[in-house]
Amino acid sequence: MIARFEKSRRYRPLLALGLAAGGLLGLAQPASADEGGASVYLLGSGGPGTAIMPPVKGVFFSNTLYYYSGEAGGDKQFPIGGSVVADLNAAITADFATVLWVPSTDFAGGTLALGATLPVGEVDIDVSGVISGPAGGGVGVSRNDSAFVVGDPLVTALLGWSKGNYHLQVGAMVNLPIGDYRKDELANLAFHRWAADTSVAATWHDPASGWDVSGKAGVTFNGTNEHTDYNSGNDFHAELAVEKAFSKAFSAGVQLYHFRQISDDSGSGARLGAFKGKASGVGVTAAWNFQLAERPATLRLRAFTEFDVENRLEGDSIFLDFSIPLVMKLPTAP
Repeated sequence: MIARFEKSRRYRPLLALGLAAGGLLGLAQPASADEGGASVYLLGSGGPGTAIMPPVKGVFFSNTLYYYSGEAGGDKQFPIGGSVVADLNAAITADFATVLWVPSTDFAGGTLALGATLPVGEVDIDVSGVISGPAGGGVGVSRNDSAFVVGDPLVTALLGWSKGNYHLQVGAMVNLPIGDYRKDELANLAFHRWAADTSVAATWHDPASGWDVSGKAGVTFNGTNEHTDYNSGNDFHAELAVEKAFSKAFSAGVQLYHFRQISDDSGSGARLGAFKGKASGVGVTAAWNFQLAERPATLRLRAFTEFDVENRLEGDSIFLDFSIPLVMKLPTAP
Protein backbone atom coordinates (compact mmCIF):
# COMPACT_ATOMS: atom_id res chain seq x y z
CA MET A 1 0.00 0.00 0.00
CA ILE A 2 2.84 2.40 0.87
CA ALA A 3 4.44 1.76 -2.48
CA ARG A 4 1.17 2.57 -4.24
CA PHE A 5 0.90 5.93 -2.46
CA GLU A 6 4.56 6.67 -3.08
CA LYS A 7 3.72 6.42 -6.77
CA SER A 8 0.89 8.90 -6.14
CA ARG A 9 3.35 11.73 -5.39
CA ARG A 10 3.34 12.70 -9.06
CA TYR A 11 -0.42 13.34 -8.74
CA ARG A 12 -0.03 15.71 -5.78
CA PRO A 13 -0.59 19.06 -7.52
CA LEU A 14 -3.68 17.97 -9.48
CA LEU A 15 -5.18 16.08 -6.56
CA ALA A 16 -4.86 19.07 -4.29
CA LEU A 17 -6.25 21.53 -6.82
CA GLY A 18 -9.04 19.26 -7.99
CA LEU A 19 -10.18 18.50 -4.46
CA ALA A 20 -10.25 22.17 -3.51
CA ALA A 21 -12.42 22.87 -6.54
CA GLY A 22 -14.81 19.99 -5.98
CA GLY A 23 -15.15 20.30 -2.23
CA LEU A 24 -16.20 23.93 -1.93
CA LEU A 25 -18.77 24.48 -4.63
CA GLY A 26 -21.65 25.45 -2.43
CA LEU A 27 -21.77 26.61 1.17
CA ALA A 28 -23.77 29.13 3.15
CA GLN A 29 -22.66 32.71 2.53
CA PRO A 30 -24.06 35.21 5.06
CA ALA A 31 -23.29 38.30 3.05
CA SER A 32 -25.49 38.90 0.04
CA ALA A 33 -29.11 39.77 -0.73
CA ASP A 34 -32.01 37.25 -0.69
CA GLU A 35 -33.91 36.39 2.50
CA GLY A 36 -31.78 36.74 5.61
CA GLY A 37 -29.03 38.43 3.59
CA ALA A 38 -27.75 34.97 2.66
CA SER A 39 -26.95 33.13 -0.57
CA VAL A 40 -26.41 29.41 -1.06
CA TYR A 41 -23.23 29.75 -3.14
CA LEU A 42 -20.08 30.60 -1.18
CA LEU A 43 -18.40 33.61 -2.75
CA GLY A 44 -14.65 33.01 -3.03
CA SER A 45 -14.83 29.23 -3.35
CA GLY A 46 -13.92 29.34 -7.05
CA GLY A 47 -10.23 29.95 -6.45
CA PRO A 48 -6.99 28.65 -8.00
CA GLY A 49 -7.38 25.42 -9.95
CA THR A 50 -11.15 25.59 -9.68
CA ALA A 51 -11.72 23.68 -12.95
CA ILE A 52 -9.10 20.97 -12.34
CA MET A 53 -10.59 17.56 -11.55
CA PRO A 54 -8.87 14.75 -9.62
CA PRO A 55 -6.93 12.69 -12.19
CA VAL A 56 -7.83 9.31 -10.66
CA LYS A 57 -10.93 7.51 -9.37
CA GLY A 58 -11.46 7.53 -5.65
CA VAL A 59 -13.01 9.17 -2.60
CA PHE A 60 -11.75 12.57 -1.46
CA PHE A 61 -12.36 14.61 1.69
CA SER A 62 -12.16 18.32 2.37
CA ASN A 63 -12.98 20.41 5.41
CA THR A 64 -13.36 24.16 5.69
CA LEU A 65 -13.17 26.17 8.91
CA TYR A 66 -14.92 29.45 8.17
CA TYR A 67 -15.29 32.77 9.98
CA TYR A 68 -17.32 35.73 8.78
CA SER A 69 -18.02 39.10 10.40
CA GLY A 70 -20.22 41.72 8.76
CA GLU A 71 -22.42 44.67 9.56
CA ALA A 72 -24.95 47.09 8.12
CA GLY A 73 -25.79 50.53 9.53
CA GLY A 74 -29.05 51.68 11.02
CA ASP A 75 -30.16 53.17 7.70
CA LYS A 76 -30.34 49.67 6.18
CA GLN A 77 -33.06 47.09 6.78
CA PHE A 78 -32.96 43.31 6.32
CA PRO A 79 -35.60 40.55 6.32
CA ILE A 80 -34.48 37.77 8.70
CA GLY A 81 -36.55 34.94 10.15
CA GLY A 82 -39.84 36.63 9.35
CA SER A 83 -38.74 39.93 10.95
CA VAL A 84 -37.51 43.17 9.41
CA VAL A 85 -34.48 44.45 11.34
CA ALA A 86 -32.05 47.38 11.21
CA ASP A 87 -28.49 48.13 12.39
CA LEU A 88 -27.40 44.53 11.95
CA ASN A 89 -24.16 42.83 13.03
CA ALA A 90 -23.47 39.17 12.29
CA ALA A 91 -20.68 36.73 13.13
CA ILE A 92 -20.49 33.15 11.93
CA THR A 93 -18.01 30.46 12.91
CA ALA A 94 -18.73 27.29 10.97
CA ASP A 95 -17.31 24.02 9.76
CA PHE A 96 -18.12 22.59 6.32
CA ALA A 97 -17.23 18.93 5.70
CA THR A 98 -17.31 17.61 2.13
CA VAL A 99 -16.94 14.12 0.67
CA LEU A 100 -16.31 13.86 -3.10
CA TRP A 101 -16.59 10.58 -5.02
CA VAL A 102 -14.99 10.19 -8.46
CA PRO A 103 -16.54 7.07 -10.06
CA SER A 104 -15.19 7.64 -13.58
CA THR A 105 -12.38 9.46 -15.36
CA ASP A 106 -13.92 8.66 -18.77
CA PHE A 107 -17.51 9.85 -18.57
CA ALA A 108 -18.55 11.76 -21.73
CA GLY A 109 -14.84 12.11 -22.40
CA GLY A 110 -14.18 13.70 -19.01
CA THR A 111 -14.05 13.10 -15.25
CA LEU A 112 -17.27 12.75 -13.23
CA ALA A 113 -17.46 13.63 -9.52
CA LEU A 114 -20.35 13.50 -7.05
CA GLY A 115 -20.23 15.09 -3.62
CA ALA A 116 -22.06 16.19 -0.48
CA THR A 117 -21.41 18.97 2.05
CA LEU A 118 -22.75 19.43 5.59
CA PRO A 119 -22.44 22.82 7.38
CA VAL A 120 -22.39 23.06 11.18
CA GLY A 121 -21.64 26.15 13.20
CA GLU A 122 -22.31 28.99 15.61
CA VAL A 123 -24.30 32.01 14.39
CA ASP A 124 -24.46 35.25 16.41
CA ILE A 125 -26.78 38.07 15.34
CA ASP A 126 -27.16 41.52 16.94
CA VAL A 127 -29.77 44.04 15.82
CA SER A 128 -30.41 47.46 17.34
CA GLY A 129 -33.91 47.76 15.97
CA VAL A 130 -36.66 45.26 15.10
CA ILE A 131 -38.92 47.10 12.67
CA SER A 132 -41.56 44.37 12.54
CA GLY A 133 -41.93 40.86 13.89
CA PRO A 134 -43.07 37.64 12.18
CA ALA A 135 -46.74 38.66 12.55
CA GLY A 136 -46.07 42.13 11.16
CA GLY A 137 -46.40 44.11 14.41
CA GLY A 138 -43.80 46.72 15.32
CA VAL A 139 -41.37 45.86 18.12
CA GLY A 140 -38.70 48.56 18.12
CA VAL A 141 -36.20 47.00 20.53
CA SER A 142 -32.66 45.70 20.22
CA ARG A 143 -32.18 41.96 20.13
CA ASN A 144 -29.43 39.32 20.17
CA ASP A 145 -29.77 35.75 18.97
CA SER A 146 -27.04 33.12 19.07
CA ALA A 147 -27.24 29.40 18.34
CA PHE A 148 -25.16 26.37 17.36
CA VAL A 149 -27.02 24.85 14.43
CA VAL A 150 -26.80 22.37 11.56
CA GLY A 151 -27.33 23.87 8.12
CA ASP A 152 -28.92 22.40 5.02
CA PRO A 153 -26.83 19.68 3.35
CA LEU A 154 -25.82 20.25 -0.26
CA VAL A 155 -25.22 17.72 -3.03
CA THR A 156 -22.91 18.38 -5.98
CA ALA A 157 -22.22 16.94 -9.43
CA LEU A 158 -19.17 17.93 -11.50
CA LEU A 159 -17.96 17.03 -14.97
CA GLY A 160 -14.58 18.22 -16.20
CA TRP A 161 -12.27 17.91 -19.20
CA SER A 162 -8.55 18.55 -19.60
CA LYS A 163 -6.21 19.09 -22.55
CA GLY A 164 -2.65 20.01 -21.77
CA ASN A 165 -2.64 23.04 -19.48
CA TYR A 166 -6.31 23.83 -20.13
CA HIS A 167 -9.19 22.61 -17.98
CA LEU A 168 -12.96 23.08 -18.28
CA GLN A 169 -15.62 22.14 -15.75
CA VAL A 170 -19.42 22.31 -15.52
CA GLY A 171 -21.16 21.80 -12.22
CA ALA A 172 -24.52 21.69 -10.47
CA MET A 173 -25.30 21.95 -6.76
CA VAL A 174 -28.61 21.53 -4.91
CA ASN A 175 -29.47 22.81 -1.42
CA LEU A 176 -31.66 20.31 0.48
CA PRO A 177 -33.94 22.17 2.96
CA ILE A 178 -33.74 19.59 5.75
CA GLY A 179 -31.35 21.35 8.15
CA ASP A 180 -32.04 22.71 11.64
CA TYR A 181 -34.12 25.75 10.67
CA ARG A 182 -35.14 27.84 13.71
CA LYS A 183 -38.53 29.32 12.81
CA ASP A 184 -39.02 33.03 13.60
CA GLU A 185 -35.46 33.31 14.95
CA LEU A 186 -32.56 35.43 13.70
CA ALA A 187 -29.65 32.95 13.94
CA ASN A 188 -29.74 30.26 11.23
CA LEU A 189 -27.44 28.36 8.90
CA ALA A 190 -30.31 26.52 7.21
CA PHE A 191 -32.15 28.30 4.38
CA HIS A 192 -35.42 26.31 4.58
CA ARG A 193 -35.74 26.57 0.79
CA TRP A 194 -34.77 24.56 -2.24
CA ALA A 195 -32.02 26.09 -4.36
CA ALA A 196 -29.95 24.95 -7.35
CA ASP A 197 -26.70 26.44 -8.60
CA THR A 198 -25.22 25.85 -12.07
CA SER A 199 -21.71 26.95 -12.97
CA VAL A 200 -18.97 26.86 -15.59
CA ALA A 201 -15.28 27.11 -14.69
CA ALA A 202 -12.03 27.26 -16.65
CA THR A 203 -8.39 26.99 -15.57
CA TRP A 204 -5.04 27.50 -17.28
CA HIS A 205 -2.47 25.73 -15.11
CA ASP A 206 1.17 25.60 -16.23
CA PRO A 207 3.25 23.27 -14.02
CA ALA A 208 6.49 24.40 -15.70
CA SER A 209 6.12 28.10 -14.81
CA GLY A 210 3.96 27.58 -11.71
CA TRP A 211 1.25 30.00 -12.86
CA ASP A 212 -2.47 29.30 -12.50
CA VAL A 213 -5.26 31.51 -13.87
CA SER A 214 -8.81 30.40 -13.06
CA GLY A 215 -12.28 31.82 -13.57
CA LYS A 216 -15.78 30.70 -12.66
CA ALA A 217 -19.31 31.99 -13.28
CA GLY A 218 -22.71 30.67 -12.31
CA VAL A 219 -26.35 31.32 -11.51
CA THR A 220 -28.24 30.28 -8.37
CA PHE A 221 -31.97 29.58 -8.74
CA ASN A 222 -33.73 30.05 -5.40
CA GLY A 223 -37.01 28.56 -4.23
CA THR A 224 -39.50 29.69 -1.58
CA ASN A 225 -39.24 29.52 2.20
CA GLU A 226 -42.73 28.18 2.89
CA HIS A 227 -42.69 29.25 6.54
CA THR A 228 -42.08 32.95 5.79
CA ASP A 229 -43.56 32.89 2.25
CA TYR A 230 -40.36 34.49 1.00
CA ASN A 231 -39.24 33.72 -2.56
CA SER A 232 -35.62 34.82 -2.91
CA GLY A 233 -34.54 36.12 -6.32
CA ASN A 234 -31.98 34.41 -8.52
CA ASP A 235 -28.28 35.29 -8.20
CA PHE A 236 -25.29 35.65 -10.53
CA HIS A 237 -21.73 35.14 -9.28
CA ALA A 238 -18.36 35.42 -11.01
CA GLU A 239 -14.81 34.87 -9.73
CA LEU A 240 -11.21 35.21 -10.89
CA ALA A 241 -8.01 33.90 -9.28
CA VAL A 242 -4.33 34.20 -10.19
CA GLU A 243 -1.76 32.17 -8.29
CA LYS A 244 1.97 31.42 -8.52
CA ALA A 245 3.66 28.27 -7.21
CA PHE A 246 7.00 29.21 -5.63
CA SER A 247 7.92 25.59 -4.90
CA LYS A 248 6.32 22.15 -5.01
CA ALA A 249 5.01 22.81 -1.49
CA PHE A 250 3.96 26.48 -1.48
CA SER A 251 1.85 28.75 -3.68
CA ALA A 252 0.12 32.12 -3.22
CA GLY A 253 -2.09 34.47 -5.17
CA VAL A 254 -5.05 36.83 -5.30
CA GLN A 255 -8.79 36.29 -5.79
CA LEU A 256 -11.69 38.51 -6.84
CA TYR A 257 -15.44 37.90 -6.84
CA HIS A 258 -18.60 39.72 -7.85
CA PHE A 259 -22.18 38.97 -6.83
CA ARG A 260 -25.38 40.44 -8.25
CA GLN A 261 -29.00 39.47 -7.71
CA ILE A 262 -30.65 39.30 -11.13
CA SER A 263 -34.34 38.90 -10.22
CA ASP A 264 -36.61 40.34 -7.53
CA ASP A 265 -37.53 38.84 -4.19
CA SER A 266 -41.26 38.18 -3.95
CA GLY A 267 -44.00 36.70 -1.75
CA SER A 268 -45.86 38.11 1.25
CA GLY A 269 -42.71 37.78 3.37
CA ALA A 270 -40.72 40.09 1.07
CA ARG A 271 -41.75 43.22 2.98
CA LEU A 272 -38.84 45.24 1.57
CA GLY A 273 -39.86 44.58 -2.03
CA ALA A 274 -37.35 43.50 -4.67
CA PHE A 275 -34.39 43.79 -2.25
CA LYS A 276 -31.88 43.13 -5.07
CA GLY A 277 -28.32 43.21 -3.86
CA LYS A 278 -24.79 43.31 -5.18
CA ALA A 279 -21.28 42.96 -3.75
CA SER A 280 -17.67 42.59 -4.76
CA GLY A 281 -14.74 41.18 -2.84
CA VAL A 282 -10.97 41.00 -3.06
CA GLY A 283 -8.71 38.62 -1.20
CA VAL A 284 -5.45 36.72 -0.92
CA THR A 285 -4.84 32.99 -0.80
CA ALA A 286 -1.93 30.67 -0.03
CA ALA A 287 -1.59 26.89 -0.13
CA TRP A 288 0.79 24.35 1.36
CA ASN A 289 1.06 20.86 -0.18
CA PHE A 290 2.45 18.06 1.97
CA GLN A 291 2.27 14.31 2.68
CA LEU A 292 0.01 12.94 5.41
CA ALA A 293 -0.20 9.19 6.02
CA GLU A 294 1.44 8.63 2.62
CA ARG A 295 -1.27 10.69 0.92
CA PRO A 296 -0.97 14.09 -0.80
CA ALA A 297 -2.72 16.72 1.35
CA THR A 298 -3.27 20.46 1.07
CA LEU A 299 -3.89 23.32 3.48
CA ARG A 300 -5.22 26.54 1.94
CA LEU A 301 -5.82 29.86 3.67
CA ARG A 302 -8.16 32.49 2.16
CA ALA A 303 -9.01 35.99 3.39
CA PHE A 304 -11.47 38.43 1.77
CA THR A 305 -12.80 41.92 2.29
CA GLU A 306 -15.88 43.31 0.55
CA PHE A 307 -16.68 46.57 -1.25
CA ASP A 308 -19.31 48.09 -3.56
CA VAL A 309 -22.07 46.62 -1.41
CA GLU A 310 -25.80 47.17 -1.78
CA ASN A 311 -28.69 45.59 0.17
CA ARG A 312 -26.49 43.27 2.19
CA LEU A 313 -23.98 43.08 4.98
CA GLU A 314 -20.44 44.28 4.34
CA GLY A 315 -17.67 42.37 6.04
CA ASP A 316 -14.60 40.17 6.02
CA SER A 317 -14.14 36.41 5.87
CA ILE A 318 -11.35 33.95 6.61
CA PHE A 319 -11.36 30.28 5.75
CA LEU A 320 -8.92 27.45 6.23
CA ASP A 321 -9.34 24.53 3.84
CA PHE A 322 -7.89 21.06 4.35
CA SER A 323 -8.12 18.39 1.66
CA ILE A 324 -6.89 14.82 1.34
CA PRO A 325 -7.76 11.71 -0.72
CA LEU A 326 -9.23 8.90 1.35
CA VAL A 327 -9.12 6.23 -1.35
CA MET A 328 -7.38 6.42 -4.74
CA LYS A 329 -7.53 3.89 -7.55
CA LEU A 330 -4.10 4.44 -9.06
CA PRO A 331 -3.15 3.27 -12.57
CA THR A 332 -1.32 -0.06 -12.75
CA ALA A 333 2.37 0.38 -13.47
CA PRO A 334 3.40 -0.96 -16.90
